[in-house]
Amino acid sequence: MSKETLRVLTGITTSGTPHLGNYVGAIRPTVIASRTAGMEGFYFLADYHALIKTGGDPARVQRSTLEIAATWIAAGLDPERVTFYRQSDIPEIPELTWFLTCVCGKGLLNRAHAYKAAVDKNRAAKAAHPDSAGLAEDEDAGVSAGLFMYPVLMAADILMFNAHRVPVGRDQIQHIEMARDIAASFNHLYGEHFTLPEAQIEESVATLPGLDGRKMSKSYDNTIPLFTPRDQLKKLIAGIKTDSRAPGEPKDTEGSALFQIYEAFATSEETAQLRLAYAEGIAWGQAKELLFERIDREIAPMRETYQSLIDHPERLEEMLKAGAAKARRIATPFTAKLRHAVGLRDLRTQATDKKDKAAKTALPSFKQYREADGQFYFKFVDAQGQLLLQSAGYASPKDAGAAIKALQTDDAALAPLLQQLPVPTDAQAVRAALRLLREAAEA
Repeated sequence: MSKETLRVLTGITTSGTPHLGNYVGAIRPTVIASRTAGMEGFYFLADYHALIKTGGDPARVQRSTLEIAATWIAAGLDPERVTFYRQSDIPEIPELTWFLTCVCGKGLLNRAHAYKAAVDKNRAAKAAHPDSAGLAEDEDAGVSAGLFMYPVLMAADILMFNAHRVPVGRDQIQHIEMARDIAASFNHLYGEHFTLPEAQIEESVATLPGLDGRKMSKSYDNTIPLFTPRDQLKKLIAGIKTDSRAPGEPKDTEGSALFQIYEAFATSEETAQLRLAYAEGIAWGQAKELLFERIDREIAPMRETYQSLIDHPERLEEMLKAGAAKARRIATPFTAKLRHAVGLRDLRTQATDKKDKAAKTALPSFKQYREADGQFYFKFVDAQGQLLLQSAGYASPKDAGAAIKALQTDDAALAPLLQQLPVPTDAQAVRAALRLLREAAEA
């Protein structure tokens, strides 16, 4: 990979049928991004993740994998241009998950939003019915180890390919921060192997409301399947919840599920026209007809390709196997390097490795972390673990990482940083340690 190439990775959990919200929020923007010059894209079907949600329903995982793969290709993803693969076809990913598990603190996982939400739900239920014998005393009731370990598996997905950026919604930012923390812990113990990923927040990507006005989600049973037959699509759109205002009465676009869905598919000019029609009192039936026609105009050209792939799953299987082979050309040698780093080695190399380890442990290192105040910090320690430099707080992991990179590459970066430090620092010792790092990197 050249220095100019930006690696971007994204996955979709194979636990349901793709709907309009998935298309607008994930599938369409990732397909557009895949055509960006100078970017190396990794697109995968997260079927290991699906097992957390689909226990006891293997047919659902298989069907969803087929449907999501077909949707991505029908929407224009070119498997020749990107690395398109199924997570479970990369055996190195669960192996890396274990390596990362061994350096990840349980306290970090305790703070994961999904786990905390499950525990809080149990606490609330018990508090509401303190005398109910039917409610478990265990705050972890109903929480699988898979749910608890989910952030580590996600970190392995990202770090296996040293992705620079991961497009996510705001609810997933924490998982990227956790991946950074885990990667930094591994790097601290075993040397610099992982790039610290950054969350790429798509501010312009819409979150679609469903038929009842709430977020479109299978959990709410309010979705519009992306490739539902044309007649069924029209029927579902006709069922979108609206208020009781009659034809001729002005209508509000604010809070209108119908308008929000239309806006996600329409051009700015088309959106402006419907906004004006709302103000002039367009009938709900007419507005729903406009929405149907606009969605169908975008989806219809993809339907034939999608159905052909559904009818011929062997074509998708061939694409995914080819993508897995491409992905493993990176994953297999990288995992071999990681195995060696952690000590899973050919015993015949023991004498040489002792020398290598001594040389490696003689180097200073950076440790990046997040404190309870929400700020991001880093430490610079010598070969014996003695503190050389303690940074001030940074608003984002990206800013902290940029400061570390500047120190590693530019002598002049230290002076302005010293003026911001919360504790006195021996500048001469820091410069000497940084020089050691640079010399080791150039060796």
